[in-house]
Amino acid sequence: MVRIGVASGALTNITSGLLAVGLHHREEIPQDLGGALTDVLSDGDFSGKEGETALLYVPGALASPRLLLVGLGECSSFNLDKLRCVSATVAKRASTLKLDQAAFALPAPNGSETREAAKAAAEGALLGLYRFDHYKTDEENHELETFTLISDDEDAAAAGIEIGTKLAAGTILARDLANEPSNTATPEYLAVKACVIADRYGMHVVVLDRTGIEAESLTGLATVGRSAKNEPRFIVLEHRKGGEEAPIVLVGKAVTFDSGGISIKPSVNMGEMKYDMSGGAAVLGAMEAVGSLDLPMNIIALVPATENLPGGDAFKPGDVLKLHSGKTVEIVTTDAEGRLILADALSYAKRYDPAAVVDCATLTGACHIALGDHASGLMGNDEELATKVRNAGEVCGERAWPLPLFAEHTEQIKGDTADIRNSGGRYGGALTAGAFLKEFVDYPWAHLDIAGTAYYGKPKNAYTPRGASGAPTRLLIEFLRGQAKDQSKEA
Repeated sequence: MVRIGVASGALTNITSGLLAVGLHHREEIPQDLGGALTDVLSDGDFSGKEGETALLYVPGALASPRLLLVGLGECSSFNLDKLRCVSATVAKRASTLKLDQAAFALPAPNGSETREAAKAAAEGALLGLYRFDHYKTDEENHELETFTLISDDEDAAAAGIEIGTKLAAGTILARDLANEPSNTATPEYLAVKACVIADRYGMHVVVLDRTGIEAESLTGLATVGRSAKNEPRFIVLEHRKGGEEAPIVLVGKAVTFDSGGISIKPSVNMGEMKYDMSGGAAVLGAMEAVGSLDLPMNIIALVPATENLPGGDAFKPGDVLKLHSGKTVEIVTTDAEGRLILADALSYAKRYDPAAVVDCATLTGACHIALGDHASGLMGNDEELATKVRNAGEVCGERAWPLPLFAEHTEQIKGDTADIRNSGGRYGGALTAGAFLKEFVDYPWAHLDIAGTAYYGKPKNAYTPRGASGAPTRLLIEFLRGQAKDQSKEA
């Protein structure tokens, strides 16, 4: 991974393969670059519009041989997420030019401190350079070695870079796990990755195999994974650095391949169902960052992992299951399996007497239809918790939008032969799925439906490529960092 550094000094004296400078729309030329930029700006070749770039060769005017101008757009609308995109654009341009080094004069959005700006820029550069190509035998890519942020406040910038680098590393892990083909990323594979994280940071880890899952009466997970040759796993990671504080529990759905089971999906685009474990991948990515940041709090990760495949031993529409909580569920469709394994995990979480639980899952196509790929759906039973989760998403650029859970949505899932059904029908599908999960919680809880944000068929922006996005890894970490600050104030 490219090393992110920091330096200060006059831009004309910065020595790098590429020096990048961001300018707002119609912004005046920085004094120390005036001679190098006057002609190109006066000719109208570059105006600072958002996304605009101009590569200049200005021999003698700068210590760096190449100057990249990057448009920041209007000053009033420039924010941290646009800074991530700009930083990614600069890093990728340097990589395309096959350079070893690049430098970027760090711009700070209005109201943002240097530390937060540097954090966002580090995230953008690292995530923008991300590729998943290790299965390509003839791929030749140049790796940028050093990306330097230019800032007068080196200490604050260095602190931001350290945090941003760790957040990006967690997101990259989540992307890698989700991008892996399902014949590699099996439930056992995820369990091994969890053990690696636990060993690296001194976390406690428990992995239940099929026998252990059945012994714990995690019936939803056991049933969904019953017909798969790759057996299910229930993964528990515990980061215990908060003394006697009640823990926060993260739950991530990890269906490593979802065929729909007996209620089989159409074959078109079925290969994308390897991404149905993106919630679990994000939780493991968040725990990687939790460990590297050494957050002073108690955090538990629960990842139910399984395949959902048809077979002679597969569960069927019309079956009735008694889940971990004791509640009975009538199976309407085997393609609504994610909520079954999440229900078990949410019930299991009660043993920790948690301060809050946040789950994330590629749960419903209905949420994707409702919100597109621009935001995750946010539901829950606690307004304060939901607000904190939503605010964390705004900070990191992984937006979540609140959706209601009315009593009528619970009415839709009432069962005929069991307590509830695992599908409430076509209308309000994301909301009835949320209502289903709500039946298994008695603590502050928030649910993120990431069906539209977990992966993309084409690049979303400069730092989010085609394939797995890693969302909501950074949202979870920002939320946890905020909770850690709140706990330190209370102490």
